[in-house]
Amino acid sequence: MIRFYAPDIETTAKLPADESAHAVRVLRRRPGDEVEVVDGRGTLYRCRLVTDDHRGAVVEIVGRVPLPKVWKPYITVAVAPTKHLDRMEWLVEKLVEIGVDRIVPLRCARSERKEIKAERLERIAVSAMKQSLKAVMPRIDPMTSLSSFLSETRCTGEECYIGYCDAETPRLLLAKAYTPGADVKILIGPEGDFSPEEVASARAAGYIPVTMGDNRLRTETAALVGCDTIQILNQLDGF
Repeated sequence: MIRFYAPDIETTAKLPADESAHAVRVLRRRPGDEVEVVDGRGTLYRCRLVTDDHRGAVVEIVGRVPLPKVWKPYITVAVAPTKHLDRMEWLVEKLVEIGVDRIVPLRCARSERKEIKAERLERIAVSAMKQSLKAVMPRIDPMTSLSSFLSETRCTGEECYIGYCDAETPRLLLAKAYTPGADVKILIGPEGDFSPEEVASARAAGYIPVTMGDNRLRTETAALVGCDTIQILNQLDGF
């Protein structure tokens, strides 16, 4: 059954305008039809359509099913958006499918893309959440400078890693460095990589240099591999 996203379903008993239009105009749902709705906070609602208003379809909630995320730790991926926006959108879709709690688009010294529309990324994340049968919506931050992110999120009680391409700096393999079950932040730089000053700032803030493996990876690939590595290690250890 196709799922719909309504973060305020408990208080409004309505689908948002875009979800209503999809249900009524595209899928031809009519009063009496059953629909599944997620609130993005870990609950699946079994509902019955009351009206077929494409601007705000009213529903009756007939059941609630807890559907929390299946991984224990809080996973943050902070990544500089790629020059070509479609690759960043692809990354957001895949991160949500794999499982992530927070995505932070970073503005770095060598970033080719300085701005991004968080609303567009949020829509992609919603679609990926529904399609991958999740009920928890990850947090999508607006574009944030690396310096602001480092000052806002000190590494306290979590593991923090920075991936970059300086082969002269000793780096650990992420798959060996990470402790399953630990909350984690992963920093991935732009296509021109982090500047030496940015690397120094991140290390001073507690970030440990890591590599994703022997292959040289694009920005979006490195971010995806990093998140997937964390998820696999947690699954192997029962987290």
